[in-house]
Amino acid sequence: MNKNTLRQLANSLSVVIALTVNILASTLPLNGQNTGEISDRFQVYFVPAGYVFAIWGIIYIGWIAFAIYQFQPAQKDNLRLQNLGYLFALSGLFNAAWLFCWHYNQFGLSVLVMLALLATLIASYLKLEVGHRPVSAAERWCVDLPFSIYLGWITVATVANLSDWLFSISWNGWGLPAQAWAAGMIGVASLLGVLMALTRRDSGYLFVLVWSFAGIGVKQAGFPLVANSAWAACALALGLAIYSIVARRRS
Repeated sequence: MNKNTLRQLANSLSVVIALTVNILASTLPLNGQNTGEISDRFQVYFVPAGYVFAIWGIIYIGWIAFAIYQFQPAQKDNLRLQNLGYLFALSGLFNAAWLFCWHYNQFGLSVLVMLALLATLIASYLKLEVGHRPVSAAERWCVDLPFSIYLGWITVATVANLSDWLFSISWNGWGLPAQAWAAGMIGVASLLGVLMALTRRDSGYLFVLVWSFAGIGVKQAGFPLVANSAWAACALALGLAIYSIVARRRS
């Protein structure tokens, strides 16, 4: 078995493992707790409405599409996928590990695993040169777009995970109100969106931000500072996504 075949198998196995753990986390559930039930314990403001988490269905489809695409014989010698190496396989293991940390109430450890997952996805994104290298339509749909959406969501999820952990250790926010911190984190996430629009014209990443910010606006409707910040960020991300689409088509 050559190294490319081994990498293809590792990527496919990683998807199977990650999907299995995600399914078991909801159906068993792990440690007798549902993922959403645990999240509801934390009285934080950087959290979207429940329906927003349906994006995981799209992420799962992206995983499967990537696994099938990269496993094709014609893609065995694909230089982009060779350059990616085992990063995708590693991200699947981090995803599964995070669920165990979360369901067994290891919130500090869950932040470390989430940061590792985020770093792996950033490295993958850069290795693939998403937005910087012309690709076929099939490769865009099966490689670039799944990674853009996944990275976008994990960017948001990392901030939410960190917020939950800080709440769990009763951090006082250096005296600043929790709503102000949430508004500030929304602002930071918006700046990342601007960066993605200007450097990558990545509408997939930006539409994830639109979806997430709108969900926060709905969930936090009773808290004007957070809700207004979220809706303003949503409008900005939508404008940047449209700009990215138009700019990419023109180029």
